[in-house]
Amino acid sequence: MADPKPEPGFSKELFENWTVQMRKGVLDLCILQALAASEWYGYALVKALVAVPGVGVAEGSIYPLLSRLKRQGLVTTRLEESSEGPARKYYSATPEGKALAQEMELYFADMLRGVTGLQAATKEISS
Repeated sequence: MADPKPEPGFSKELFENWTVQMRKGVLDLCILQALAASEWYGYALVKALVAVPGVGVAEGSIYPLLSRLKRQGLVTTRLEESSEGPARKYYSATPEGKALAQEMELYFADMLRGVTGLQAATKEISS
């Protein structure tokens, strides 16, 4: 049986799937970068990540990611009493989380250079 022919034109579903996968990896990178640089109060981190253009993350999706990173030993937490309400949870990267953030940053920068180089070469060829 022959493979079905792909539909011509732009596939919105494929693009949406691709952007979801891109955002997942970039979000992990952003969280680890922020926590490697300094300790963050959970809500402040959420607000900062929601404001990152292109990441398109919902507030409710950050805390499960932080929990996963904690289970993986990449993030640690501590509670601090607050005079303004309930105790606040602060997050920071463990030494392993900081090392992974650095590796991710290097990989991402290398990938970006490669993609930019390919784009430039492609433009030269098509000119």
